[in-house]
Formats: sequence, C-alpha cells, structure tokens
Amino acid sequence: MDMSWKMEDNLPVNVREYQELAKKALPKMAYDYINGGAEDEHTLRENIAAYTRIILRPRVLVDVSKIDMSTTLLGYTMRSPIIVAPTGGHKLAHPEGEKATARAAASCNAIMVLSFSSSCKIEDVASSCNAIRFYQLYVYKNRNVSATLVRRAESCGFKALLLTVDTPMLGRREADIRNKMVFPRSGNLEGLMTTDDHDTDIEWLKSITSMPIFLKGIVTAEDVEAGVAGVIVSNHGARQLDYAPATIAALEEVVRAVAGAVPVLVDGGIRRGTDVFKALALGARAVMVGRPVFFGLAARGEAGARHVIEMLNGELEVAMALCGCRSVGEITRSHVMTEGDRIRSLL
Repeated sequence: MDMSWKMEDNLPVNVREYQELAKKALPKMAYDYINGGAEDEHTLRENIAAYTRIILRPRVLVDVSKIDMSTTLLGYTMRSPIIVAPTGGHKLAHPEGEKATARAAASCNAIMVLSFSSSCKIEDVASSCNAIRFYQLYVYKNRNVSATLVRRAESCGFKALLLTVDTPMLGRREADIRNKMVFPRSGNLEGLMTTDDHDTDIEWLKSITSMPIFLKGIVTAEDVEAGVAGVIVSNHGARQLDYAPATIAALEEVVRAVAGAVPVLVDGGIRRGTDVFKALALGARAVMVGRPVFFGLAARGEAGARHVIEMLNGELEVAMALCGCRSVGEITRSHVMTEGDRIRSLL
C-alpha cells in the first residue's frame, strides 16, 4: 500500500489540527468568516456531527494489498473522489489566493471548482497550473454579467459549470455581522443576484454554453431537476438556511430521486477519509471539500492545502483497505449503518 501521504515530522496529522493552526494564523474576522455559519449554526455543527452517527461495517479476509481510489467524472479520471470545493476569498488565507489552491489541487490530480467570488481572476487561476477546473456560477439579474463570466471560464479551459441555486438572498451570518465583516467584491456584481426560477436559468445557460451544468444546493428530492449533468447535495456550508438538513443526511434521498441518471456529489462537514467513504457508500460519486483546504492554505500556504488533500486521500485509502474495498466501485451501501438503519432494525 502506498503510504507516501505520511509526511515529515512536526506537521499536522489531521484536519482538526490544521484548523487550530489556521485559527492562530488568521485575524479573528477572517477566521470567523471562513468557519462560521448562519444564525445558531445548528446546521454547521450537524454537517460534521451527522457523519459521526454513521457506522462502518468492514469486510475482512480480502486481499487489499493494492487499493485503487481513482474514479471518473464527466469522463475525467481523478486520483481519488475528492474535489476542491468552491470557497471564495482565498486571499484572506494566503497572498496568492486561489492560484496557490489550484496548484495544490493539480499536484494531487484533483478537480478544483473556482468560486464566482474568487479573489483571483479566472484567467490568473487558469494560467497558474494545469488542474482540471470547474466554475461555480450564480445567475445575475443582469444576465450579461453571467454570460461574460461563462465565456471567460470557457475560453480558459474550464470543463463544467456549477449553478448555485440556494441563494435567492444571503443567509444571516451573525459572526460576520458582529465583526462588521466587509468581504471585497467586484463592484459590477453588487445587487445582481437573481431570484428568477432556476428552471429558466438552466435553459438560458444551456443556450449560451456547451459546458455541462451541475446544480449545486439541492437537499430534497423535490428539487432534483432533469436535463442537467449532475447534482450536488449542498447546504452552502451551512451559511444560508440554518436548520436545513445536514448534507450527508440528505444524500440518500437525493440519490434515490436521481435514480442513477446523473452523478451525485456532496459537500459539507467532511473532515476525515472515513467521511468520504461514508458518502460514497450512500451513493455519492465524489465529495467536495472546502473549509479543510482553506485551513491548510491559511496555515502553510500551497503546501498546507496540498497536505490536507493528501491526508484525506491517505485516510480514505486506509478506510477502504480496512473495510475490504480494493476500489471505489467496491464501496457499497452495505458497508455503512445509518441512524435510520438502526431504528428500522428495532421495529
């Protein structure tokens, strides 16, 4: 088994330790912005806690001397099913911002999703490395703004669009209110977020680009839409609607509704390789990891972001081996027991 993810001494050994380093390295306002959620932050805590209530069911007596974590998405082969999620403002964590994050993703052969609120220009991130890149998009009231962003992403070789559909208005993030947080934005984007029906947005986007479109921000079966390339189970990092379901708790409902038609991804609350394993067992094709990579970037720059991805890959590899899974395709629903499973077993 490849154990190259075990790096030199005196480095953090898990995401939690990187978070502590990031907290020490960042101004309070920046850390609270990155780590905070909406209102009571119930969903923020639940995104993480819900994973702890899922139990693994390992298989033994399996030859796991060779573990293959690779998977495919839209025909692209990834080293593992871990994608760098779109989180804005990476220059809050490091002067090179998303350029450093993109290089970290590229070195791990991971897909990176660039946020519309990136602190670096689309072109600068694209030229910084050869990572496979997707672009997160909001549709604005002035559609010329969205069309311009789409054209720029397409001309820079981005491979897919992630249409974020859970932000008709911004959630109430009390830490940012308390800190009087002012997030630097491009002036031409102010007040341009749309409240249009997203069915209309999807059809319009299809008319101006050939890039595949994922819907990001789905947590119920009722919101699953036909005619898109994929669905991302997300509650916006618990930064929008508090008391929305934890994403891992909503995953199976959405997977059943999609019924295999398109890949389903999930983000939110992933802090361990075992969390990645649990998400795959419940039907996700891949996971998106945001805050942990941000913590690594804040603590140690590009090297820290890369190390976080490598650590999660290493933890996933161990989890797969100890559960008797030689490839991600061998990870099945029978490898996990959820709270619902335990309740049903008592009936």
